[in-house]
Amino acid sequence: MHSPTRTDPFTTTSDLSDPAIDGLAQLTVRNATPRDVPAIRALFARAYAGSGVTSYTASMLRGQINKFAEGQFVAEYQEEEGSRIIGFCSSFLISGNAALKPHDWNWITGGGYASRHDPDGDYLYGMEVCVDPDFRGLRIGQRLYDERKKLVQSLALKGIIYGGRLPSLDDALTRDENRYESPQAYVDAVVEGRERDPVLTFQLRNDFHVIGLMPGYWPEDKQSRGYGVHLLWRNPHAPDEEEEARAKHYGGRIMDTVRVATVQYQQRRVRSFDEFLDMLRYFVDVTADYRADFCVFPELFSLQLLSMEDQELSPAEAIEALTRYTDPIKDALREMAMRYNINIIGGSHPTKMDNGRVENICYICLRDGEVHEQAKIHPTPNEVYWWNIEGGNELAAINTDCGPIGVLICYDAEFPELARHLVDQGANIIFVPFCTDERQSYLRVRYCSQARAVENQCYVVLSGNCGNLPNVANMDIQYAQSCILTPCDFPFARDGIAADTSPNVETVAFADLGLKALREARNAGTVQNLKDRRHDLYTTIWREG
Repeated sequence: MHSPTRTDPFTTTSDLSDPAIDGLAQLTVRNATPRDVPAIRALFARAYAGSGVTSYTASMLRGQINKFAEGQFVAEYQEEEGSRIIGFCSSFLISGNAALKPHDWNWITGGGYASRHDPDGDYLYGMEVCVDPDFRGLRIGQRLYDERKKLVQSLALKGIIYGGRLPSLDDALTRDENRYESPQAYVDAVVEGRERDPVLTFQLRNDFHVIGLMPGYWPEDKQSRGYGVHLLWRNPHAPDEEEEARAKHYGGRIMDTVRVATVQYQQRRVRSFDEFLDMLRYFVDVTADYRADFCVFPELFSLQLLSMEDQELSPAEAIEALTRYTDPIKDALREMAMRYNINIIGGSHPTKMDNGRVENICYICLRDGEVHEQAKIHPTPNEVYWWNIEGGNELAAINTDCGPIGVLICYDAEFPELARHLVDQGANIIFVPFCTDERQSYLRVRYCSQARAVENQCYVVLSGNCGNLPNVANMDIQYAQSCILTPCDFPFARDGIAADTSPNVETVAFADLGLKALREARNAGTVQNLKDRRHDLYTTIWREG
């Protein structure tokens, strides 16, 4: 086996020519990306088969990667037949005050989303390490731990804290009750070298020392009887007190300031699809001229296309007509995003799906050419009545060149669980395209969106329609006052409003949103809603396949 060679700050590559391995293969340890999520979930299922431990959801893994990409590593095994993920470890930054006291896994990890990640933390918390059982002879665990230690040293942290499993505990206590009278006696025997535990022995060999035993650390882990071993590795190169007092700057992978533009769009009759696109292109051009990073259009803005018809269509006819425009709209918005170098939140467009369902979908077109979809989760009673729209089943943060974002379409902003789910995945800005017919309807969306900004310490951007569309069902009148909302704390606008518009006037509002201010508020604000959640009392479970 050749010696590992360092290829970049967070990637280690080795050539493998061990006789037990067929042919020449390559093993790479690198940072995880969102594209690795399905493979990581499959690895987790293999690694914990029979343990009773359930896999991370895709949204949990996205949250870990989005919050602190530098701390998530995968080991990728590559051979002629292809590549596969055979090892994974997850870590985040945290203060010693939080992690050195007894805790449980759910509390310390924020329910598996790494929600307690603190950019100013002085320790790395080891959230997860798992290795494919078929590849345990390649010292994958050791490689992953080595990467963690290198990360700690590069960030000048004090060390690594970890809650370790005891996979042989249940068997040892069941096998010979007289030998070990308690879990603590078992741990003592492993520390003294009289017993071998596949996990704890490995950690001790890696210079971790035991702080204590934490009952109820991970109740799912039946092999460990729910216990976790509180472990600490001290960085031998940790800075002295004078060096520690200097400000640390971790990550730096996302922009510090993001400029957003919300379009308050007037619904009026159009004579052709090209005329509709010309209107969209005008606003994209204007917002791009002001160097905006995002241009946001309202919910159901594409219903304007129905005004081309000579008479009002039935709901079924209207959906069929709109579905014909789905691909042309996506293609046009994607082309505009790339041409004008701006990310476009494409309002929403009701579409008949291949399986016959009708969904209200927002197309998010990024300036690198990627197109993402986010369906409305909760259709309103009117949407169900007029258009037979059904709710979508997936809600995911979207990675952009300005950091992770989320989209909640109108009514969805009135359900607090959805915004929390996006923020747990790392979203800093939530876009809310909306369509409301009168002021009371609008204020429901507005007040709830302001609450989402406060309780999640994030930015929320609303974009609505004004004007009217005769002969288009359920779009007769519109009421909107588009706005850009912030948390309510000292780093932000006094009233929690970064920008807003005059009601019912076609216009554009801009605001520069500081991501550094957002991070400071979450970790050192007057209130710290995300950090202060009582994970020991309540949690929200998102059901994923």
